[in-house]
Amino acid sequence: MRQQQRLAYIQELIMKIIFKTALAAGLVAVSLLNSTIVLADQDKGLELAKLRKQADSGWQDSQASLTMELKNAAGDTSLRKLRIKSLEIDNDGDKGLTIFDTPRDVKGTAFLNHSHAVEPDDQWLYLPALKRVKRIASRNKSGPFMGSEFAYEDLSSFELEKYTFHFIEETMLDNQPVYLLEQVPVDRYSGYTKQRVWLAKTHYQPLKVEYYDRKNTLLKTLELQDYQQYLDKIWRANKLVMNNVQTQKATTLTTTELVFKTGLRGNDFNKASLKRAR
Repeated sequence: MRQQQRLAYIQELIMKIIFKTALAAGLVAVSLLNSTIVLADQDKGLELAKLRKQADSGWQDSQASLTMELKNAAGDTSLRKLRIKSLEIDNDGDKGLTIFDTPRDVKGTAFLNHSHAVEPDDQWLYLPALKRVKRIASRNKSGPFMGSEFAYEDLSSFELEKYTFHFIEETMLDNQPVYLLEQVPVDRYSGYTKQRVWLAKTHYQPLKVEYYDRKNTLLKTLELQDYQQYLDKIWRANKLVMNNVQTQKATTLTTTELVFKTGLRGNDFNKASLKRAR
């Protein structure tokens, strides 16, 4: 009898060992599978981001005229007119010069942006009333640009090195097939924990972007509308609508004129160009 009990105990012990081993192996397999899925999502996210970058390359330089409409929470609006000069830079971020023409209280204000792929962007703001050039510190780039719903960091050119990417899904947005990506800023001073980007399958440019604040709460949504093709290959949205879902304020940028390959050069985008901007 004791012999049978001992055998039964040994069999039970062996079964427990087998079960625990199988369970551990299963957990390892699930963990490896999940890791593989995450890596696959990262790889696909990066590949789609590369396609986005490639699709918007080769334009050299541009000059644009725009209107900026500011809307407060009560629905009151004010209008500004501005110009943006841009220069494409190989192997680094692009350069941009924004000049405000109206109304009178902002006329002559100029913003110079040197985007960088790896290093923090260099940004300066010229205030004509003070006749002074102010440098925008890296840790302050989450602040609002000229009282709008666009932050200083929103004005930086899109660079692959600025984010890590994750592919979420293929879906539809306003009856258009899109890729949904999540991109996480690598800059510790970014005002965002993540951005969700809907890329059009047709031209790989964003149709919508959601911005999440440092509490990982939805802060703003950007809608990019009225896309037009230039130079037979470059797609640009002529209307950008940034809505702040927390304050109910909004800013709309509408392009009224856009010309490429105008002959701009690097010396058109130095600090001295801020004061002589016309």
